[in-house]
Amino acid sequence: MIKIKRILISGASIAGPALAYWLQNYGFDVTIVEKAASLRRGGFGVDVRGAAISVLDQMGILDQVRAADTQMKGVYFVNGKGEIKGQISEASMGNQQGLDIEIMRDDLTTILHDLTKEKVHYIWNDSIVAMTEIEESLEVRFASGKLETFDLVLGADGLHSNVRKLIFGDEAQFKRSLGCYLSIFTTHNELDISHSQLLYPLPGKTVGMYSGRDRTEAKGMFIFQSDPLQYDRNNKKLQKQLVHEVFGNERGWETQRLLRAMNEAEDFYFDEICQMHMSTWSKGRVALVGDAAYGPSPLSGQGTSLALIGAYVLAGELKRAQGDYTKAFVAYEQEMRPFVEKNQKIGLTAAGGMVANSSFIIKLQNVMLRVPLLMKVFHHMITKMVVKAANGLELKSY
Repeated sequence: MIKIKRILISGASIAGPALAYWLQNYGFDVTIVEKAASLRRGGFGVDVRGAAISVLDQMGILDQVRAADTQMKGVYFVNGKGEIKGQISEASMGNQQGLDIEIMRDDLTTILHDLTKEKVHYIWNDSIVAMTEIEESLEVRFASGKLETFDLVLGADGLHSNVRKLIFGDEAQFKRSLGCYLSIFTTHNELDISHSQLLYPLPGKTVGMYSGRDRTEAKGMFIFQSDPLQYDRNNKKLQKQLVHEVFGNERGWETQRLLRAMNEAEDFYFDEICQMHMSTWSKGRVALVGDAAYGPSPLSGQGTSLALIGAYVLAGELKRAQGDYTKAFVAYEQEMRPFVEKNQKIGLTAAGGMVANSSFIIKLQNVMLRVPLLMKVFHHMITKMVVKAANGLELKSY
């Protein structure tokens, strides 16, 4: 029997700590390495639905996560003067009230870290720079210069996965762009938005704000369509400049105030909206989970659920295979791939309607939002699609 004991996980966001919880629970010795110096703050509200709710329940943190629910009630569309031109409920976006959960990303990462920090070894401010298979293990070299040996390395390090790049190659071969870029940051809730989101649509772009943490703060948001942009992912100043180039001349609604707030934001986030499509999620003693393997994009609303479920399945299959990682990785892919593909389709569908291409489309949308029958049909279609995808996997008992 193949002996697997020491496992290294790259990434301390959602998939990583969730995976670590199950692995240590099954008797593995788990280490997490994270490039950041501490838990990353900021980010948007993330959804947990379907089978992922059951995963949280089995982890014993469902009540804690539900208590941090943002309790969003709906989305309001405004014009340049701030006048409401239409609205949709959270239910119309596929969220089932009382069942699904929306939680701020950093609230969830804190809960997962607190759950695992006593039993999992965390290495902060470091990253993997090389991996070499030697005999029956992997020799891992870290950016800090340390050299350690592990039986397996699991990449849970997000859309721009370092582990994926080292083992599978450049991300460009796996990335499917959805034609948009997103920026989000924390700001003051000067409009006193209450458990809702405001969107100011413009041709090819959208300005948004929504309340967070029971109205004590707000998130500012800029989304715009664009061909692929070349920029340094570590240069926040340059990224803010890109947003200014798109929105700088727009004087309507809160655009200029949000641009100023973005300049001062310490938790500024900017990235391309895209998906990851890979023919396989493992190679040798290395496997990927969550966005690193099959990121469905923020537009799907399913990235967090896929991360939680993928962690549950990968850890469970490693336990079931009794150390035969090749068998476990194959079983993990067979179990997850059809489920992943269903949820990635949601992201592709949502991308088509996220940003209006013209003023005419914006006016048409505002008219449609005022027709109850159309909204009822829309609500039914979206809910049916999301619920079917979110529940498209029956969890095994490991």
